[in-house]
Amino acid sequence: MSEIDDVMHEVALANRVLFQMGLADSSTIERGHVSYRVPGQPDRFVIKALGPALSMTYKDHMVVVDMNGFKIGGPKDLNLPNEVKMHSCILRERPEVNSVVHVHPRYTVLMSVLQEQLGPMCIEGMQLFAQPLPMFPSPRLIIREEDGSEVAKLLGNREAILLQGHGAATVGADMEDSVTNMLLLEEQARMNYLAFCAAGKDHSVISPEQRAAFIQNMRMLGEQEHLKPELAPTPRKPSGIWLHYAALAE
Repeated sequence: MSEIDDVMHEVALANRVLFQMGLADSSTIERGHVSYRVPGQPDRFVIKALGPALSMTYKDHMVVVDMNGFKIGGPKDLNLPNEVKMHSCILRERPEVNSVVHVHPRYTVLMSVLQEQLGPMCIEGMQLFAQPLPMFPSPRLIIREEDGSEVAKLLGNREAILLQGHGAATVGADMEDSVTNMLLLEEQARMNYLAFCAAGKDHSVISPEQRAAFIQNMRMLGEQEHLKPELAPTPRKPSGIWLHYAALAE
């Protein structure tokens, strides 16, 4: 297969992974997409075309897009996803980002309406809160260049942005990072929802001081004599999370 064929296969797999993770199912099963910048061609990316359910997305459902959000490759009968501008604007503004994910996870959508600001509630995904999570303050579709640029501006150098009543977008250096960030964001939103139900909108969250202590604790891992590997460090990627859901998606 050519490089572009390989990318199309991997992007299709990442879309199916979103379904396996429960981030796009039931009424949202066709709402969402993963994009990935083509290696060696940073001015173009691959994304799922409009229409297929994420659970049934394959290589033949992929299109190639430029940084202005225009289709430049793929079958003529495949149309761009409506919100391709979300991807093109973020990828254009963030050269270190190679993948963008947009889906409508239920707890994330719910909490973007109930609670203006999410707070960290567990260590899974705590890195997403290094800065306050931004929010695009409207449920409207990101179909215009102006809105795509506003999403990219609000996102800044963060890894996630909420879209009020409309899900979220997450980014990463690769598709494993962007997809896993969405899974972790939804888990944090679920935990915020449970805390909201238990204690109201002013519920406790993990404090900045506790987050800093956690980061320092993680940095000490390599200094622990009993954790030093006999041969080589366990590779960080692909993670157990990714391997599990990719196997299901295959």
